[in-house]
Amino acid sequence: MKRSIYIISAVLFLTACGSKENNKQPEKNVSPTVSNNGKTITFQDAGTFTFFKTEKITSGNINADITAPAQVVATVVENRIILFNDPELSANYTELINQKASIAQKKAIVTQKQAIVRQKQAIIRQKQVEIQRFQDLFAHGASTGKEVADARVDKMAAESDLNTAVAEKAAAEADLIAQQSLILEQQSKLKMAGFNPDALLGTDKGKAWIIADIPESQAGKIKEGGSCQITFNAFPNENFTGLIEDIADVIDNTTRMIKLRISIDNADNKLRSGMFATISFGVHEGDFISIPKSALATVQAKNYVFVKKGSGIFQRREVNIGSQVGERIVVYKGLNDGEEIAVEGVMQLKGLSFGY
Repeated sequence: MKRSIYIISAVLFLTACGSKENNKQPEKNVSPTVSNNGKTITFQDAGTFTFFKTEKITSGNINADITAPAQVVATVVENRIILFNDPELSANYTELINQKASIAQKKAIVTQKQAIVRQKQAIIRQKQVEIQRFQDLFAHGASTGKEVADARVDKMAAESDLNTAVAEKAAAEADLIAQQSLILEQQSKLKMAGFNPDALLGTDKGKAWIIADIPESQAGKIKEGGSCQITFNAFPNENFTGLIEDIADVIDNTTRMIKLRISIDNADNKLRSGMFATISFGVHEGDFISIPKSALATVQAKNYVFVKKGSGIFQRREVNIGSQVGERIVVYKGLNDGEEIAVEGVMQLKGLSFGY
């Protein structure tokens, strides 16, 4: 009896094991399928597909704030008295004032020398007339040869005086040109620092200037005469408004940055040269489709996005992009309103699509 029980138990155990082996299902293939030369990626597993977050694309006005570090570089403490944060600029400005003060005197000297030359030229013409008169008198016996000779000597003396006057005029003009060159040199140094030299000389007390560096790519979005918001490290709870006076003509070859000169009212004399600040100004790009920069995949200078095409499918598509505004990039061609694109997991899709 006991032996039968043992046998039945063994049979039931073996039957049960066989049943489990028979009920075991083959494992499902969840690997994505890549087709159409990498342009189409199909996910068999819905759980894997949900890893890739998407965003529905719509066109609209694109606005963003551009911020940039800045510094107070000059303050006007009295009329024509300006304090710069850079001692070299202070020296340039002082030299410019001195050169401007003396150039008027040098111009007056040149004008005087030019008048003397004209006077000497008139004297020579008069001496020539006298020579002609004495020659006529001598021809008719009314004058001696000595008077003719004396007239010629007088003319030669006048010509010598003219040569001296011309030389003095040339020296005065050369001195003036040298003075003007020095002024241009000082003006050039101030311009390179972002200042308008003529504006500096004509500025009244109670004004300050800020210089900010912005990327070359943003320069076309900023206009002279526009306003900007300014916060200073020294006054973190206060907001100031500045006026964009000038956008530099020269871009730094190394940093690819361009300087902005911003003026700000400093009537209360709170601002000091050398203070650090942050400027910000709104940029309006227009009515375009835009995408998060995380959605863009770049391969060999071409730009792509991955468009959701139904459940479990992404399609690679090339797009023509514009500038970046904030965290978004303008798309001119390749996407339509209402389409969904991947915004997370793009690097994984790029690897599948291009076989990386």
